[in-house]
Amino acid sequence: MNMKKFETVIGYSFNDDRYLERALTHSSYNKEKNTKHQDNERLEFLGDAFFDAIVSARLFGMMEKVTEGQLTKTRAQVVCERSLAEAARKVNLGEYIYMGHGEEMAGGRSKDSILADAMEAVIGAIYLDGGYPAAEEFVGRMFSDTIRKAAEGKLFSDYKSEVQELLQRKGANLSIVYETEREEGPPHDKTFFVSLSFNEKILGRGKGKSKKEAEQNAAKAALFKIKRRETNVL
Repeated sequence: MNMKKFETVIGYSFNDDRYLERALTHSSYNKEKNTKHQDNERLEFLGDAFFDAIVSARLFGMMEKVTEGQLTKTRAQVVCERSLAEAARKVNLGEYIYMGHGEEMAGGRSKDSILADAMEAVIGAIYLDGGYPAAEEFVGRMFSDTIRKAAEGKLFSDYKSEVQELLQRKGANLSIVYETEREEGPPHDKTFFVSLSFNEKILGRGKGKSKKEAEQNAAKAALFKIKRRETNVL
């Protein structure tokens, strides 16, 4: 892996390259290669904590007239797998991860979960290498648009949660089921097709490169129908 190139891409140069190497090492690499590399799980834990704190502080300063509950809800839109994975893709993080061959063939370099965990690990590594100011600067630069859109109420929605909340407001007895109808493509580049059913009635269908993405798109389709009253859910 060309770690120097990655440092250029992310705009941070490590004093101790071992932190970056560890941040970019997925557990599958050690299990398969039997190497002495330490994987990134502990750094992920550390990065998660500082990512949460940095985003919280920024939202606190930007959203002066909102309640604690609204701040919490807004933060959850930023401090989540989806936004972390999107930021990781902007710097092609998946290309630089030390990963086992089996995980790579299973599409690991494009999985939201792996990308999000690695991004948190990078944040943790930067904190250990350069301190809180360096981590804060990196998060601010990488997530500035996401944080701003969240504060303005313009960020992507969690469609699954929105569907559930909408049905609950209607007084519905919830019976929501997400079902994977089929998968297409080779193991390393699959597309998933998912349906959302409510009380055994299909409300929406969606597809995506992961089951989570497909479920979100199915929920988005269902919301569109419900809000336009194209379907009677009760």
